[in-house]
Amino acid sequence: NSQRCIFGSSGDKPEPTEPKAAENPSPSDTEKKPQSHAEAEAPKPKGISAVAVLWTFGKCLSALLPVYLAGYYRVSTSLLVFGMMVYTGWKHAREAKEARLRSAIQLMDDEQGFTSSKVSKIKRELPAWVNFPDVEKVEWLNKVLQQVWPFVGQYIEKLLVETIAPSIRSSSTHLQTLSFTKVDMGNKAMKVVGIKAHTENDKGQVLLDLYISYVGNVEIDVEVKRYFCKAGVNGIQLHGMMRVILEPLIGDVPIVGAVTMFFIQRPRLDINWTGLTNLLDVPGLNVMSDSMIMDAIASFLVLPNRLVVPLVPGLHLAQLRSPLPRGVVRIHLLEAQKLAAKDSYVKGVMAGLSDPYAILRVGPQTFTSQHVDNTDSPKWGEMYEVIVHEVPGQELDVEVYDKDPDQDDFLGRTKLDLGIVKKSIVVDDWFTLKDTPSGRVHFRLEWLSLLPSTERLEQVQRNQSVTCKTADPPSSAILVVYLDKAEALPMKKGKKEPNPMVQLSVQDITRESKTCYTTVNPEWEEAFTFFINDPRKQDIDIQVKDADRVQTLGSLTIPLSRLLSSSNLCLDQWFQLDNSGSASRIYINTVLRVLWLDEERISSDLSSNLGAESSKQLPQQTSPHPSFATEGLLRIHLLEGQNLVPKDNLMGGMVKGKSDPYVKINIGGETFTSQVIKTNLNPTWNEMYEVILTQLPGQELQVELYDKDMDKDDFLALRKVCDRSRSPEWNEAFYFLVQDPAKEMLIVKVSAWDQPMGSVVVPVRELLSEPQLVLDRWLNLDGGLPESEILLRAELKVRQIFTYKEEMPISGCHSKRINTMQENDA
Repeated sequence: NSQRCIFGSSGDKPEPTEPKAAENPSPSDTEKKPQSHAEAEAPKPKGISAVAVLWTFGKCLSALLPVYLAGYYRVSTSLLVFGMMVYTGWKHAREAKEARLRSAIQLMDDEQGFTSSKVSKIKRELPAWVNFPDVEKVEWLNKVLQQVWPFVGQYIEKLLVETIAPSIRSSSTHLQTLSFTKVDMGNKAMKVVGIKAHTENDKGQVLLDLYISYVGNVEIDVEVKRYFCKAGVNGIQLHGMMRVILEPLIGDVPIVGAVTMFFIQRPRLDINWTGLTNLLDVPGLNVMSDSMIMDAIASFLVLPNRLVVPLVPGLHLAQLRSPLPRGVVRIHLLEAQKLAAKDSYVKGVMAGLSDPYAILRVGPQTFTSQHVDNTDSPKWGEMYEVIVHEVPGQELDVEVYDKDPDQDDFLGRTKLDLGIVKKSIVVDDWFTLKDTPSGRVHFRLEWLSLLPSTERLEQVQRNQSVTCKTADPPSSAILVVYLDKAEALPMKKGKKEPNPMVQLSVQDITRESKTCYTTVNPEWEEAFTFFINDPRKQDIDIQVKDADRVQTLGSLTIPLSRLLSSSNLCLDQWFQLDNSGSASRIYINTVLRVLWLDEERISSDLSSNLGAESSKQLPQQTSPHPSFATEGLLRIHLLEGQNLVPKDNLMGGMVKGKSDPYVKINIGGETFTSQVIKTNLNPTWNEMYEVILTQLPGQELQVELYDKDMDKDDFLALRKVCDRSRSPEWNEAFYFLVQDPAKEMLIVKVSAWDQPMGSVVVPVRELLSEPQLVLDRWLNLDGGLPESEILLRAELKVRQIFTYKEEMPISGCHSKRINTMQENDA
């Protein structure tokens, strides 16, 4: 330790390979890991060698010897200079040749590494139905979504304008002038790339996992008139697995009582903001950042938050929005072995060990262990308890780091599906760490069931007193409190309506509800969970306060022993508030459940598994899904553009400028964005992209060209390429203004990657002789195969202008009105 204090500094440690507690490392971080690992394995500098010193001295002496001999024998100086020039030229040419060879070798190695890493990354992001045989394709559902998407946009517009906007305006005095000026959900519907139905769950519900991919051209504009601020959203991408629960199932139409939706894991969300910096300058929002907004939106979609859509009246929505947990997992973090050594001394000459600690995550629940100094085999012996809302689906994520004064070094990660723990009751095993050269972690995980009675409470507490070796004993029960609403709360000073919120405390744990603004009858509709050690001695304290946390609007204390004597360990009723108005009351549903480790089921399952394994015959070959190894690699080369439209104007539009073009390529749920070429109408990119495509129909390549601007990028062009097919279907419409139908022509060219497949020329005057000016039939493609045809519908609309002329009455004659009609254009 003294040696570490003398020589340790921020410059003595290698650069960290990953930031602390990084939940979702980016692909660029992943690609940097092999490089940092190679640097860690580089040979360390050796001490000074006497042979090396003598060799250096000899080289210097041999270099000075020709100069001495030239002076001794009186050789001409020009001859000496000429010889030096020849030697210098030869040496320069040799070094340039060696540099070119090294560059070629390095380029080849980098290309192989880049290609392998890119392909492996894309394989990880394949649709779920490719990786898991029990996930099915639902192309019919995507067609339905495409049809109903405009009506989904109407519903979201109504929701934003009539519900969300008033809620935001009432939340802050600075946002009272906020309004949504434009809501357009675009024409790109959400796609479901795979769906999985769970059949092992409760019979009273239908459980579905939807793997969704949404790349939408959404346009939402918001304005805060008080601060002359405008901002918005121009494009959203959302990729993840959404769980849909259809419950309760009823014996009447529509069979399903409600639909519940949520994400078990945080989805990948990307929002293209416009004018975000202006919005963050508004008081009340200036403490936020882009990343904070993204985190808040993403966390709103993830458990324990749920979106419940009731389909029939009279449902108990509180039970659907905040159901009881599936169970509790008790995690024993025991030890680790063979962790990577990250600490070093004397500029890396002396190798050290690490100061490891672990971060455990289950949904929004996060725990951090103590760090153990100077070891690669730490022994933690710590215990954590986590609430599990959904199994299968929720996972335990573990990341191990090396504690450093500046930035912690990454040591590896592992993951475990908690559904395995529920089936096995107890899992006691070593788990190998990934993304690291070596290391493994020892866990013991126990699944605790929730019992609605007190029959086993004494046995649970007795087992805890025997097995507990830590200062904090394990819990014997959990308490779930559903905070519903309150009525007739007292007014604030000055007869103003309060902004009530609630603080709930059990022992030294306090949780806070959301704030309901300017009301004496708030509705919170939130659930809170507490771990209980001894329900006979603990109470729950409830404080209703104003948003400033100073003025108390009412209080309530409920002894948990009261729950033990109630039926089903539940209290669902109104409670009169103390230190409040005479009519002030609060509605709360409290549920107590005893935590039970079913050890008898472990032994019975173990014996049955041993008997089954002895009689079961192992298969000789695998039986892959028919979709296995049917995907292919599409390589896209973005080369150049020509004769693009200039969008940048100078001097207020008096002088035409150029454009700053870039390209967006969307295919198979992947989006690629090229570099921006400044002030160029004939840009050259020379970029290459690779994507693995499956046999899922309906995939198309969409290329969008934009001009990069400071505020909102200008649209330049759009091109779509359908699936490889000899009978493509486009289903698209285009509009043109026609000045003279007798002279102009409609030209349709069909091509595949700039290879002409045929064309059709239709004089517009032919439409004048068609019924109702509509041409709708198959047309032969000129320059194509004899059987090549294209189904085309062309419709001509004639704009008519009516002019009226009126003559003033003369000599008592009546006025004369002439009605003329002119055909202007089409």
